Amino acid sequence: MIAVQVTYKVKAGFVEENKANINAFLADFKEMQTSRFLYHVYVKADGLTFVHVSMYESVAMQEQVLNTPSFVKFQQSRDESGLNELPIIENLTHLGSSISLIK
Repeated sequence: MIAVQVTYKVKAGFVEENKANINAFLADFKEMQTSRFLYHVYVKADGLTFVHVSMYESVAMQEQVLNTPSFVKFQQSRDESGLNELPIIENLTHLGSSISLIK
């Protein structure tokens, strides 16, 4: 399994557009109807810092998800917005879970 956390901070004027772009790609991810990946998005208390946590069954599944057109658009818009802080990408090692979602 591949697990990744991405954290970034946007400018206040970009928050609503970022949320709209997130909702667009999450809707497309839901349409994929697969149990081969999970994708969660959080916003911290400051309202500007976003945290994306994703888990993928395989590299092929990760590539499929990350190449979804709405996700590519989200990334481009985010990166062109003039972020307050560049994305921090962290690979995570999965130790366990209370439920079994991805093998």
